[in-house]
Amino acid sequence: MTPYESGSGTEIVTETEERGTGRRKVARYVVPVTVMGVAAATIGLVPALADSGDPDLPDITAQQLLEKVAASDVQQLSGTVKISTDFGLPDLGGLESGLMNGAGSSSGSADGGSSADPSTKLTELASGTHTLRVALDGPDRQKVSLLQDAAEYSLIHDGKDVWGYDSESGEVYHSTTAAADDRAEDGGRREELPATPGDMAEEALKAVDDTTSVTVDGTAQVAGRDAYRLVIEPKQKGSTVGSISVAVDAKTGVPLKFTLSPAGGGSAVVDAGFTQVSFDKPAASTFDFTPPKGAKVTEGDEIEEAPAAGSGSGSGSGLGSGKEQKSEEELAKGLDGLKVIGEGWNAVATFDTGSQGGLPTGDTGDTGDTGDTGGDLGGFLGSLGDQVKGEFGSGTVFSTRLVNALITDDGTVYVGAVTKDALVEAADAGR
Repeated sequence: MTPYESGSGTEIVTETEERGTGRRKVARYVVPVTVMGVAAATIGLVPALADSGDPDLPDITAQQLLEKVAASDVQQLSGTVKISTDFGLPDLGGLESGLMNGAGSSSGSADGGSSADPSTKLTELASGTHTLRVALDGPDRQKVSLLQDAAEYSLIHDGKDVWGYDSESGEVYHSTTAAADDRAEDGGRREELPATPGDMAEEALKAVDDTTSVTVDGTAQVAGRDAYRLVIEPKQKGSTVGSISVAVDAKTGVPLKFTLSPAGGGSAVVDAGFTQVSFDKPAASTFDFTPPKGAKVTEGDEIEEAPAAGSGSGSGSGLGSGKEQKSEEELAKGLDGLKVIGEGWNAVATFDTGSQGGLPTGDTGDTGDTGDTGGDLGGFLGSLGDQVKGEFGSGTVFSTRLVNALITDDGTVYVGAVTKDALVEAADAGR
């Protein structure tokens, strides 16, 4: 991606010839979903961006600042990140906890699950405010610790080993991953938890194109370090994204703070920033881990190969039933055929779930008894959304402050960081 100046010299657009249109559209769609699935913070709960006064720094253009971020080669750092999210998700009255327990995300792991599995911790970062301790020593050594009231969860990557440790339950998760050289041969893909403002900024900057305004909006001081404030804004109408602000360290080019504000106003949807940071090499012992004596250790491949919980057992949710397995297979098939409608910030991803009838009804399909599954699940879920109609037919829109989704009555899904009206327009265009 090669940026060039436009207008005053502080606004940039980027060349799109180097990448295919499809790739650019998918990248735009992935950005808000990635941020939502991972985490990050509400601005009112994190120290203000310019928390110690605006430093006097040399003038810099947006192009120069982007180049500074791209050229940053910091390999070692450690610090504390405060992160919070406010997606405006509906209150499900504890239903989500019951579903997660039924799926084996709690400490009860009869179905092969583990409370130390990193995937179970992602849901905790989807709302509220959290404090993380992070350490980085090159591409093969990272550590992220989620600090809790009386416990701590740590995810350690050391070479080919990945360890997760939940001090509250005493459980340990272990898996292996490709080393840096292997990842480089495989296109450089990394699957570590995006836990720093830099991780989030990287995803946002991938989506910059000619539908985007990028400017430098003054300076700031974050975690005691001088920084420039880079602001990314959609030029198009219809996006739920108002702006993305990235505080870039003036000396190293490392993003120190990431804030995603919604077009509808109010507190930030995502806000993550260092409250303390050091660019010294972390001690080697930081990444050492040995499972405590007597700890239950779950291997990652055991979880992947474990059969789903039997239907009707435990939670009574019907999870793991033949009907649900078929639905999952249909959904996976639909995702393989994912398409993107529109471009830029108004891009909408669509796929066919393979099932007719829209929302699920809560019927297990095994006993015909819906009483134990909460009655008409479709009616309950429908009450959380808005009924819409268009040339595509009819369906239900589920809204958050950032990502909205339309599920049509014929089982087609449209999702993107766009308004309800934009979703309906996309569905009409894609019918």
